[in-house]
Amino acid sequence: MNRTLYLMILPVILYFILFKYMPMYGASIAFKNYVPVKGISGSAWTGFTHFTRFFNSVYFIRLFKNTLIISLQTILWGFPAPIIFALLLNEIRTKWFKSSIQLMTYLPHFLSMVVIVGMIKEFTSTNGLINDIIVFFGGEANALLQKPDVFRTIYVSSEVWQTIGWNSIIYLAALSGIDEQLYEAARIDGANRWKQTIHITLPSIRSTIIILLILRMGRILTIGFEKIILMYNPATYRVADVISTYVYRTGLLEMNFSYSTAIGLFNAVINFSFILVANRLSRRYSETSLW
Repeated sequence: MNRTLYLMILPVILYFILFKYMPMYGASIAFKNYVPVKGISGSAWTGFTHFTRFFNSVYFIRLFKNTLIISLQTILWGFPAPIIFALLLNEIRTKWFKSSIQLMTYLPHFLSMVVIVGMIKEFTSTNGLINDIIVFFGGEANALLQKPDVFRTIYVSSEVWQTIGWNSIIYLAALSGIDEQLYEAARIDGANRWKQTIHITLPSIRSTIIILLILRMGRILTIGFEKIILMYNPATYRVADVISTYVYRTGLLEMNFSYSTAIGLFNAVINFSFILVANRLSRRYSETSLW
């Protein structure tokens, strides 16, 4: 029996070894002056030169600030949104209506990022839907993606719209595991739906919420460069340029592999530190933690 289980888990182990652990050796070029012809082992060591160069760069403060602000805003609005959506969806008793809403909210997750950004550009253009609404209420039409003061709002809003349905699946699964007898006892005691949510539903899925929040904190400086690159322009660089887009430009466009690897490694270390701190705080103030 154990042999069968080991065979089942073998592909997963091989996947992590081949695609997660072995590539870690490539991170060593962050401490080298990597030359593709010489290879990783043949390139000369430079120590922390690339890290020092990044920390002293004129872009460091802007990149770190933009990444942190966009990520925190995404967590602030994007993390509770699926929870609230799952709670509301759980109250719907008409199956066909519930299924229709789920289908509509899951759909953006499966769309290509190019399609998503294309829709955003159409909606925010001078003749787009959002500007039509603004003009209807007496405002003035503008090319919204050209305005630095609303770029982050557009990004975070579109991120919530794109992920709210898909991220709610795990909360719906947690809600389905709550014992109905708890609700029956609460109704007998005179608790309305709001009190049932506060005293039964949320405490029952609290561990799920905490675990997902800890995992999200481990990606606090990780913002996908694809969406930012497709959305930003020279007018919004100062508020939209983040670490991942800078890594893309320096690594792939300028072919400065060692420097971009050093930046990416710095980003990973910061993310790892955040997940350690979040897990420790969770373990101290609650009974839930990753380890």
